Amino acid sequence: MTQRRLAEVAAKVGVSEATVSRVLNGKPGVSDATRSAVLTALDVLGYERPTQLRGERARLVGLVLPELQNPIFPAFADVVGNALAQRGFTPVLCTRTAGGVSEADYLELLFEQHVSGVVFAGGQYAQADASHEHYHQMIRRKLPAVLVNAAVDDLGFPRVSCDDAVAVEQAFGHLVALGHQRIGAVLGPTDHMPSRRKLAALMLCAEAARLELVEEHAMFSLEGGQAAATRLLQRGVTAIVCASDPLALGAIRAVRRQGLRVPHDVSVVGYDDSAFMTCTEPPLTTVRQPIEAMGRAAVELLANQIAGTSVATEELLFEPELVVRSSTAPAPR
Repeated sequence: MTQRRLAEVAAKVGVSEATVSRVLNGKPGVSDATRSAVLTALDVLGYERPTQLRGERARLVGLVLPELQNPIFPAFADVVGNALAQRGFTPVLCTRTAGGVSEADYLELLFEQHVSGVVFAGGQYAQADASHEHYHQMIRRKLPAVLVNAAVDDLGFPRVSCDDAVAVEQAFGHLVALGHQRIGAVLGPTDHMPSRRKLAALMLCAEAARLELVEEHAMFSLEGGQAAATRLLQRGVTAIVCASDPLALGAIRAVRRQGLRVPHDVSVVGYDDSAFMTCTEPPLTTVRQPIEAMGRAAVELLANQIAGTSVATEELLFEPELVVRSSTAPAPR
């Protein structure tokens, strides 16, 4: 390693260059904590470990998210990042953007950084038609991982999910109790596993209530929600259940563009209870995901795998909670 890089690592850790040199050369006289800090600094700064030290994984954990536009994902990153730090791990945040670095490419970068494990939220495992080869590669490399929210079958990783069926049962039941008989749903893409679960549960709810369900699929964005809700309004719905809060905000915009009012003419229910949903106009009725409990469970499952403890690959299902605010009201007469 060059003198400049040696100095950079030493400054990062707060030790002398001589100490860094001892760690890199495998010499005695360095505490385990300092040794670990030097190796982590190498990884964080993007420097290759010396060959004899590459077998040891860094105390780094990848946190792979689909985007940061939906406030639920930064909130989840906050929970997971804090839980990792409490266990002595450093989170490495990777966010996919349209036309940017792919999930598989991020995983390659994480392999190069010798991460101890990866927490995925909203990844390609949730899309039935996407490529899943990079997950199989992780299994072959025995890299610990946890998947958050519904995944395609047979990937073999521990999973932590919010119960999609219970979430839509709560939302649908609330709207039926308010007298709505023409209820629409704005869901994610047709190959999106959590949306498939929500749709299956909604169809059962509608059948039990002897009501017709009208559904539309959209990209997860405000614009996607607006376009899908506009189609639902043309089909005469008086209430809309949405698969995310941004979709619900798009639905509210669609209602207003039609010259109608929320909730007097059309009721709207979101999903997530992400930041600022109390500040919208009207404040959004939504189904809250328990991200604090889910994030901590994901980190515990990952830490156990890293420690060599076997963990169950059955899905842990967490109960959501309906939060009633002002975007829902009795059906118009």
